[in-house]
Amino acid sequence: MGLIAGMGAWCAWSGEGEHDRRGFVKITPMTSPIEVCWRGKEDYATSFDAMRAYTDTRGPNGPDQLWIVQHPPVYTLGLAGDPAHLLVANTGIPLVKVDRGGQITFHGPGQVVIYLLVDLRRRKLGVREMVRLIEQAVIDTLGAYNLDVERRAGAPGIYVSQGDGTVAHAGAKIAALGLKIRNGCSYHGVSLNVAMDLRPFEWINPCGYAGLQTVDMATLGVAPRWDEVAARLAQQLGHHLEQHPATTDVAPKADQETASSANAAA
Repeated sequence: MGLIAGMGAWCAWSGEGEHDRRGFVKITPMTSPIEVCWRGKEDYATSFDAMRAYTDTRGPNGPDQLWIVQHPPVYTLGLAGDPAHLLVANTGIPLVKVDRGGQITFHGPGQVVIYLLVDLRRRKLGVREMVRLIEQAVIDTLGAYNLDVERRAGAPGIYVSQGDGTVAHAGAKIAALGLKIRNGCSYHGVSLNVAMDLRPFEWINPCGYAGLQTVDMATLGVAPRWDEVAARLAQQLGHHLEQHPATTDVAPKADQETASSANAAA
């Protein structure tokens, strides 16, 4: 495995069935390998500045990357977000205004965050396709732990399936996503709750929805290691992205979903 230095992280080309030096499964290489960068525990502002800088300087041949990170407690508010969705003053948790779509969400220890720095034009992906791709990767990841989850029309993210109405925590949100598309390239990404302090979600309207319950894998009775879930989700994201191999033809789609600047809600 080749390591790529930079940005305070270490990155790796992927490979099916192999494991890296930390024991994580690597992603299958196909026509356009993706760099997987483990950034460790990192302040949100550091990640935010770095992914914008990478997007601005990557150029037409810059590799697509998945950044895996865990943040100290922080609230982030989307570009058009309403600060009124923060319900409790003086929580002690910083609030950061960001340039993704969507309203307010919480990041904290025990949550897997993966930022997707992907050239959508090169992969012929529209914004809606990208959102569904990310959602499917989360569904497949949680399915490996026998957790029944689903999409919700008009509300991007992943939720515990309603089932027959007797399922514990039915309808609770377990994963959120938000993207910024600039010059045809995405940044920001997806967060999946593994085993975390969920109380800060009670102090907001998660993603702008009053009364929305938020849950993690541990509450649903599954307790895998954080790094195991992170590796599995990165593998699924890589797998779905590679169904759209990168090309040198970067003409925008007719629906202009990959316009110079766009947002996808969390």
